[in-house]
Amino acid sequence: MSKNFEEQIEQLEKIVEELETGELSLEDSVSKFEEGIKISKECNKTLEEAEKKITILVNHEGELKEENFEA
Repeated sequence: MSKNFEEQIEQLEKIVEELETGELSLEDSVSKFEEGIKISKECNKTLEEAEKKITILVNHEGELKEENFEA
């Protein structure tokens, strides 16, 4: 079961906290860093997909018109 965006962010925050303590061995630090990068990429993908789905309702000559969101 994949985690939702909020759960992924929480997990990423925990990894950052663990890395900031400086108590992990070099091997464990590298492993946590790699895990964090993977989660970060998954979060970025989720955000990109959400951005594609966002639409803006625009008043066009008295009618509501749905347009795709453009950053």
